[in-house]
Amino acid sequence: MKVYNTLTRQKEEFVPLEEGKVKMYVCGPTVYDYIHIGNARPYVVFDTVRRYLEYKGYEVTYVQNFTDVDDKIINRANKENSTMQEISNRYIQEAFHDADGLNVKRATVHPRVTEEMDLIIEMVKDLIDKGFAYEDKGTVYYNTKKFPEYGKLSRKNLDELIAGGSERVSVDDAKKNPTDFVLWKPKKEGEPSWTSPWGEGRPGWHIECSVMAKHHLGEHIDIHAGGEDLVFPHHENEIAQSEACNGCQFAKYWLHNGFITVDNEKMSKSLGNFFTVRDIAAQFPYEVIRFFILNGHYRSPINFSRDLMQACQNGLERIKNARKELAFFIENAPVGTMSEEEKSQVKDLESYKDQFEAAMDDDFNTADAVSVIYELVRFSNIAVKAGASKEYASKIQDMLDHLCRVLGIAELSEDSISDEETAKIEALIAKRNEAKKAKDFSAADAIREELTAMGITIKDTRQGVQWFRG
Repeated sequence: MKVYNTLTRQKEEFVPLEEGKVKMYVCGPTVYDYIHIGNARPYVVFDTVRRYLEYKGYEVTYVQNFTDVDDKIINRANKENSTMQEISNRYIQEAFHDADGLNVKRATVHPRVTEEMDLIIEMVKDLIDKGFAYEDKGTVYYNTKKFPEYGKLSRKNLDELIAGGSERVSVDDAKKNPTDFVLWKPKKEGEPSWTSPWGEGRPGWHIECSVMAKHHLGEHIDIHAGGEDLVFPHHENEIAQSEACNGCQFAKYWLHNGFITVDNEKMSKSLGNFFTVRDIAAQFPYEVIRFFILNGHYRSPINFSRDLMQACQNGLERIKNARKELAFFIENAPVGTMSEEEKSQVKDLESYKDQFEAAMDDDFNTADAVSVIYELVRFSNIAVKAGASKEYASKIQDMLDHLCRVLGIAELSEDSISDEETAKIEALIAKRNEAKKAKDFSAADAIREELTAMGITIKDTRQGVQWFRG
């Protein structure tokens, strides 16, 4: 299995630090609002990476944090006459709601910054003691000139950053170097704070993830992941802090997902093209949002639009309908073992698994993996139409479930239909069958239209009438 490592700018064979185990850290959201479609991409992408690693037999310890102390949270709390804790708790629950809808598995640990404050203060003290940080009037800065490898992840040159006046290098006369960044900042009036050796205050953003990763995974981890906007300065600064403090490599592999544009433009509130996951879920099911994200390679930019979402919904329906066809066929087909011809085709069926794994082994290429599933759907439809044996159809069903489950798209559960509604549907189908026997085709057509109005599709097959919602 090969993964693209942002640190080395090349695909590398994945070899975990400890055989059979993977330690993985993914930067989570700052919780002051609903997560947006840009947040959803790393949620889905790295959940799928985790699923595939587990599919390959690895024991994955997956850590994804919540940043629950930040200027944006404080501003939201002041605006709503609330507290930082109330705001962060509310939007952590909302983030879980959306993540559950997207079928994202809960992390092994979801640490919060406010729960790690003692360890944050301890790491800042350690960096000062080792000469990598300095304090000025209650603010503690990291001295980037003391870390010779600063810039190795982003490949940014410090002198160019300074000359260019990058917006990500803030101007501060108290800094020894323009690229130095804040580890601890003093309290402002009306803001929450914690007691430290440098006075009341709170941590800078970057130190938080270094501490949470170390606390829950150790000093040296396998994978650190997040959106490509985090490469600099956030992940660059994490490396500088962690490696200076711990004296060893921080993360072996760095994975970053590409951006999402909206109608081919950068998403922003000022352009009016900013969409939360909740906004989109009001128009398209969560499962379609997940499927949309997986239809592109995670490192490539993808464009969000209503037309593309509709195309993904149609594609997902193709897969789900094939699964429903199989389930109905297997339930109603006579008991029978595979024919000799079917036995010879089992290898063809297994080839879909090989193709799927080849795609995923090539830097988690979910786009190609989805294409394999589409090919399997075509194979399945042909087999059912040709009247496959029950045993062979069951093998196809198992393979389809197997591959879809890895991508988190095929729990493929049926919409819940009450017993009362089921009885009504089946009574109408029985009435339609009687009308057809009596050659009262207008009555039969009227019943079909009634079922369609209820959102029920029916299909006449050799095994009987198949029905499903949608």
